[in-house]
Amino acid sequence: MVHQAFKRYYIIEVEKDAAESVFYKLTEKNKNVFLNPQKEIFNKYIANYNETVIIISMISESPLEKIKKISIPTLEKLLIDCLVGDEIFATQQNDLDYIVQTAFERYNINPAKMRRYANRRNIKDKVENIFIKYSANII
Repeated sequence: MVHQAFKRYYIIEVEKDAAESVFYKLTEKNKNVFLNPQKEIFNKYIANYNETVIIISMISESPLEKIKKISIPTLEKLLIDCLVGDEIFATQQNDLDYIVQTAFERYNINPAKMRRYANRRNIKDKVENIFIKYSANII
C-alpha cells in the first residue's frame, strides 16, 4: 500500500466553460492551484506540495446528486474516477481493490449509473469485471 501522509488534494470539478474563471479566482488567494494538470506537472510540482487545489473540467453526463442545492458526485462517479487511474487518484491505486470491495459491501451501487459513466470514461469492460466479482451487492 502507498500512503502519502500529510498530502491534501482539494479536487474541484467544474463545467468546462467555468474552469479558467474558477482557476483565476482561486489563484488570488492560493499559490498551489492547478488547472487540468497533466502527468508531468503533477509529478514535477503537485506531488511536492502538502496542500494543493486541483481544478479539473467535469466529464459531461457525470453522475451527480444535489444536496441542499449543491451538486456532489455520486459514489458511482467516484469509483469510476478511481478506476480510470489517472494521476489525481494515483495514491488510491494500491488500495483500489479494498476501496471497491468496501463500497460494494456497504452501499447500494446503481449498476446502470456506473455503466453509463464507465462508458463515458472508456472503461466499460473493467467495470463489467468488477460487477462479476462483487455482484451480490448491486441494486
